[in-house]
Amino acid sequence: MDKPVSTSVPADTGTLTEMQRSVTQQRGTEPAYSGKLLHNKRTGVYHCLCCQTALFYSDNKYDSGCGWPSFDRPVAKGAIRYLEDFSHYMHRIEIRCGKCDAHLGHVFPDGPQTTGERYCVNSASLSFIDGTDGEKVDG
Repeated sequence: MDKPVSTSVPADTGTLTEMQRSVTQQRGTEPAYSGKLLHNKRTGVYHCLCCQTALFYSDNKYDSGCGWPSFDRPVAKGAIRYLEDFSHYMHRIEIRCGKCDAHLGHVFPDGPQTTGERYCVNSASLSFIDGTDGEKVDG
C-alpha cells in the first residue's frame, strides 16, 4: 500500500537548491533584485516550483520596482492560498500555492489599477515555461 503524500511538501525536496527550499518550505525570502525570473520578459506561464501548478500568466507580470517578480492577479482563484502573516512586526497577507502549500511571497493592496493588488513573489518559488518554445526555467 502506498503511503499518503503530504500536500504541504513536494514529493522530492532533494532536487531543490538551498534557497528554493528556504523559500518554499520555510517561508524564507530571497534577497531583493537577486531572483532569476525578476527581469524575465518572455511570454509564458509561471508555475509552482514544487508541484508545477500554473500560478501566473506573463501578461499579468509587471515591474513594480520592489525587487521581486510582481503580478496583478493569479491564473485562477484557487491557484493561490491566502494566510494572515504577522511576522517581522507587521501585518501582511502571505500567498502559498493552492495545491501543495509552498510559500510564494505576499500580496499587497498597492498594485496597478487593473486589480489594485501586487503579488510579490520569490523567483525561487517559481518555474517559468516559455509559451513559444516550451523551455522551462526554474527560479
